[in-house]
Amino acid sequence: MNDSVTISHERSTGRSKPGEFVLPQWLINAMRPGFRLIGRTFWNLKLKGVENIPEDGGLIVASNHQSYLDPFAISVPIKRAIRFLAWNEAMNWPFLGKVMQVLGAWPLQLEGSDPGAIRRSHQWLKEGGALMIFPEGGRGEADGSMIRFKAGAVRIAREARVPILPVTIRGAQRVWPRGRLVPGLGDIEITYHPLFHPQQLPDEDARACARRESEQLAAIIRSAL
Repeated sequence: MNDSVTISHERSTGRSKPGEFVLPQWLINAMRPGFRLIGRTFWNLKLKGVENIPEDGGLIVASNHQSYLDPFAISVPIKRAIRFLAWNEAMNWPFLGKVMQVLGAWPLQLEGSDPGAIRRSHQWLKEGGALMIFPEGGRGEADGSMIRFKAGAVRIAREARVPILPVTIRGAQRVWPRGRLVPGLGDIEITYHPLFHPQQLPDEDARACARRESEQLAAIIRSAL
């Protein structure tokens, strides 16, 4: 089965690569109201700018990263097939790693390059899927402030010719701080910003463009912290 057929099959059935299992999209969609209710009950979850979420077309969702709740909370109003790149070591964690996998996480090696994950991401975007990336590469500072963005999200967006949906999550680091085994109570606010289209300047090389536009992306996300 070629890559195009594999991705198309995944989008229709919820399956990933052989040996992996992702819940069918209809089931994930049916679970969203429950996720939203849990978010509102325990974390007073507030969603702003949901009108900026496109309904179709290849899309990168790029957010700051404060806790392990982030991908699940951010996905609540995104009513379409979405996958997210996750640290490959986290995929081996008991329970949480399995939950991430069945909800659509793909492993990514944070050290060095991971061409397999990048090719898979490009194909998914080409087929019109949405891909969530945390450009910090891991959780930010304990106080919720951001660390420097890596350029991968912008590079993939440029190469795949898709826009980026910048997202700011605020308060999650207090709900599930480092060192705590399970999340507690608190307030979480998520802002979905207008689409960001990375642009390369005349006579600018690709590496410089990715670095400059990553800083611009970080500034947009930081504006709602």
